[in-house]
Amino acid sequence: MAAVQSIAGIVFDKDGTLLDFDASWGPVNREVALMAAAGDQDLADRLLLVCGMDPVTGDIAADSLFAAGNTVEIAEGMVAAGALLPLETLIPRIDDCFAKAAEFSVPVADLAPLFSSLHAKGLKLGIASSDNERSIRIAATRLGIIEYVDFIAGYDSGHGYKPEAGMVLGFCSATGLHPTEVAVIGDNNHDLQMGINAGAGLKIGVLSGTGSRETLSGLADCILEDVTQLEALLAAP
Repeated sequence: MAAVQSIAGIVFDKDGTLLDFDASWGPVNREVALMAAAGDQDLADRLLLVCGMDPVTGDIAADSLFAAGNTVEIAEGMVAAGALLPLETLIPRIDDCFAKAAEFSVPVADLAPLFSSLHAKGLKLGIASSDNERSIRIAATRLGIIEYVDFIAGYDSGHGYKPEAGMVLGFCSATGLHPTEVAVIGDNNHDLQMGINAGAGLKIGVLSGTGSRETLSGLADCILEDVTQLEALLAAP
């Protein structure tokens, strides 16, 4: 683990890290499952379970398809479980649903002051998500942080999928930083494993999403309640 003083850039996961996962994604996940099931509610409930969401409680399992997968992986999982739409139809429709949902996404906190402060300190900031890039940009604009973000990567941005290293390495290429100068922060193990695969200097887990202290402790260098504790961590001696 690199000393926090050597960190010059931060790559944020989006869902569960910047966005309140349940408030932002519960309704759209149900919409996607019902669409994939062509309106068959029983099948939709089965598809929700396959993707890691309890159709009754709405709880989402850590590191499940809904928690950690990208659109292609979610669509493949649904098709394998009996979705009534073909893969080539389902993928763009899911992306459209996710982009629409981004317009109503709920942040974990007021993010603009945090991003403004980090930016003012000279830190380079990026967002790397398994969502599509269009959705990320819509959400970042709506939440008032787009002007502070130096790099955005979705599953469809050409940097590969999590937990591969590509999104972090793309951030490094865009900002001129070495991976050891970068902190990766996320609520699931695929975020932290991406950081490990890229050689990131600091891997930070947050408890604001679907992950827990138990699921994250094996890969995280440290665990925070949420991103509002980030500045205090980086200011530590």
